[in-house]
Amino acid sequence: MLEILTHPLLGEVRHGFFTRKGGASSGLFAGLNCGRGSSDQAEAVAINRARVAEAMGVAADALVTVHQVHSPDVVVLTEGMTAEDCQGVRADALVTARPGVALAVLTADCQPVLFADPDAGVIGAAHAGWKGALNGVLEATVAAMREAGAENIRAVIGPTISQRAYEVGHDFMEDFIAEDMDYTRFFAGGPNGRPMFDLPGYGLMRLRAAGVEAVWSGHCTYSDADRFFSYRRSTHEGKADYGRLISAIAL
Repeated sequence: MLEILTHPLLGEVRHGFFTRKGGASSGLFAGLNCGRGSSDQAEAVAINRARVAEAMGVAADALVTVHQVHSPDVVVLTEGMTAEDCQGVRADALVTARPGVALAVLTADCQPVLFADPDAGVIGAAHAGWKGALNGVLEATVAAMREAGAENIRAVIGPTISQRAYEVGHDFMEDFIAEDMDYTRFFAGGPNGRPMFDLPGYGLMRLRAAGVEAVWSGHCTYSDADRFFSYRRSTHEGKADYGRLISAIAL
């Protein structure tokens, strides 16, 4: 059975942060792997994505994703555009005011962020790893939503890697601090003498600075292998590949 995490901040807007439970994949990808870019069997991924679409109340060909590249680029899904149109587009966020389609992003430690202005009928979804967040994908999503008529935007960051599991290099920290000295507050000392980065804390700061009411679900992808895929955990375990979680929202 699928396990779907939701948050009351998004109100009555249909949404879900799907865990790895309830899918058709096996082996390294056991569960609900929705990543077409993984080496999983294409048939299993298609079944998994169809199950997600059904849970979201849309047709299988109305689950819309893009080719994620850690960019600040946003696709606005207008009338006439299809999931097939978007599949190969290099971007990391989607926005629409159309009912009957589900916007979705894939993650495996990066932040999945779902956005909604229920009153205006505008939704968004963003894939925000450290690079995308630093380059402005969250603000770009908010701007696209406002262009579509949104005013009071709410956002929820779903399961992502937490600070206690996210060891980075000193050069990584220095690159962030070079952007803004205030970013030092998102780093803490780790057990190996290397910095630990607070990705969801950084995401929340960027969202709130953009005028968005935002929360993090509190789930760490690295720390819960039964429920979540994690790129970093798979790397540490010497695995050849990893599954991708999906998060989706629909009007």
